Amino acid sequence: MTETYQITVDPIGAEITCREDQTILDACLRAGVWVPHSCTHGTCGTCKVEVLDGEVDHGASSAFALMDIERDEGKTLLCCATPRSDVVLEADIDADDEAPSHAVEDYAGTIVALEDVAVDTRRVIVELDRDMTFDAGQYMAWQIPATRAGGASGVTRTYSMANPPSQGRRLEFQIRRTPGGVCSDGWVFRDLAVGEQVSLAGPYGRFTVRMRRTEPAVMIAGGTGLAPIASMIKRVLQDETQADRPGPSRILLYQGARTRAALYDVELFRDLATRHPDRFVYRPCLSEEEVTPELEAQGYAAGLVTDVVAADNASLAGHVAYLCGPPAMVEAAMKTLMSRRLFPRDISREEFLDESNRHSGGLRSPLIKR
Repeated sequence: MTETYQITVDPIGAEITCREDQTILDACLRAGVWVPHSCTHGTCGTCKVEVLDGEVDHGASSAFALMDIERDEGKTLLCCATPRSDVVLEADIDADDEAPSHAVEDYAGTIVALEDVAVDTRRVIVELDRDMTFDAGQYMAWQIPATRAGGASGVTRTYSMANPPSQGRRLEFQIRRTPGGVCSDGWVFRDLAVGEQVSLAGPYGRFTVRMRRTEPAVMIAGGTGLAPIASMIKRVLQDETQADRPGPSRILLYQGARTRAALYDVELFRDLATRHPDRFVYRPCLSEEEVTPELEAQGYAAGLVTDVVAADNASLAGHVAYLCGPPAMVEAAMKTLMSRRLFPRDISREEFLDESNRHSGGLRSPLIKR
């Protein structure tokens, strides 16, 4: 019989039950107790807490995200830690009333559409067995079939939803092929087919649009970092179900790619810009393709997306920002935004890393995408 233990989460005093083979983070989120987290794979360190009493197994926590000295001091990563006794822990829980609070649940899904939308980028539509509530920007964990994971069970990869929360049963994912990736290269781009059944869990993540922040927003997306950004934009512009939470008064979307072949959903955002001229501006940026006068007239900009942001905006004081994409882009975007008078407290970010980052040193807030 599997042993169960009581977990007490301070400073809120929440008490939950956790199995010995279950991560403490999973137990918390399934009980509706929201604790800070991001990657759920032991890489980013977002879910680091102090164990005040009891014993835990640190599991597959990265030595970069949880150093030996921290383990000795009683720290652990909730996304990897499993209990070996009753545990009392202290988490960094703030009083933000817009923090995600949807309990994590398991879902069965059916692949209903597959579409190649750009170079090595595929749109996957999954219909769930029931409606799900989530906040724009959150993500799901996909269960990789054991036949695709070398016979191992319990292997997961995470992908953000690109649809708005008002569409809680039909989820859109935008998946980029990672060479050798167990999920993308070995399954999604190999032989995943319409009608196939998939198992998912969620929602996870705290990279979400703050609907009570009405300042104009700068949103910068690289590659499939567009997915959570797209969900946020659709939530603000297309979902009028909560009129008391208007969201950003204006959105500037900068979408970066090397060439037009790597861009996708350009027409979608152009249409939104046409229909919401006072609230939405779209700037597709090409770093490795010449932008002719004709393309410039269509709104394209030449250069790295961060350089375009800097050239377009002498100051961004009074704005908020949302960044999602490869780590180098996110880091460069942070520097650009701060040089334009934005403070870190007004910048939300999510880096998309792959599984190799577990062993080479993580960055803040990665999602494991392979």
